[in-house]
Amino acid sequence: MNKRKLFANLALLTAALVWGVAFVQQEQAAQYVGTFTVNALRSFVAVIALIPLILITSKKSGRPILERTKADRKLLITAGVLCGTFLCISSNIQQFGISLYPSDAAISARSGFLTALYVIFVPILGLFFKRKVGLNVWISALVAILGLYLLCGSSGISGIYLGDIVVLCCAVSFSFQILCVDHFISRVDAVKLATLQFLTCGVLSLVLMVVFERPSLESIMQASRYILYLGIMSSGVGYTLQIIGQKYSDNPTVASIIMSLESVFAALGGWILLNKSLALIEIIGCVVVFAAIVLAQLPTKKEKLKN
Repeated sequence: MNKRKLFANLALLTAALVWGVAFVQQEQAAQYVGTFTVNALRSFVAVIALIPLILITSKKSGRPILERTKADRKLLITAGVLCGTFLCISSNIQQFGISLYPSDAAISARSGFLTALYVIFVPILGLFFKRKVGLNVWISALVAILGLYLLCGSSGISGIYLGDIVVLCCAVSFSFQILCVDHFISRVDAVKLATLQFLTCGVLSLVLMVVFERPSLESIMQASRYILYLGIMSSGVGYTLQIIGQKYSDNPTVASIIMSLESVFAALGGWILLNKSLALIEIIGCVVVFAAIVLAQLPTKKEKLKN
């Protein structure tokens, strides 16, 4: 594996860790404020956190803060709005699904498992865009699904909650978001794309918040520490690492498999932060998912011949 791919994979793995812990924060935030409030506030926090990074990177690279040509500015705005729209749909469906679970359910583990099913939706949807996928990636995707199933086996996955169905829908939507980022990332600045993506998500969620929720200041303050983590770490850091990782990765399917590790970290986060212990079958599931990641990284015959 070359340094470019290693850097990309480490960025995506770190994003998965941040997102895994975020499931616990989303579960806690849902107790105080509604879905659109959570995503509106976390998105605006992310924008504020990313603005200094844009200034720093622009100064170091010697490039202007705004794109030089009208065509480049139009491309960046288009990319940010489209990716942000998919992110808004995905994150709000996910947060709404999490809020529907009963309190005694293993919410972080179940929602993490179902969200990570984008690992199989990405290559399937990629076929419609004429993206070829190697056999090892297909096998690793199936192994990852098996591992994710084992991870949540002790939670009684056969007993389906309404939250399960809703979160499963968000997995499909996140697949489009991943493919959308992959389409634009080689042509625009990664940090600027992340910032515009969150700005779009924040504005759309804010409109929905005003129409459907109108939260009180007291409830927002009660959820503030969870929203700050979601905004700074999950949105600001996590999705920026996703964009950077996909920029240097040459395969969105492999990227989605690595990011599916968020389900493992979600289960671990629930265990460490909420005192929900892992059963043996869940530990086996973690091992199987890691095996899938390794399998996805094995070079194909064509790659060996190129090297």
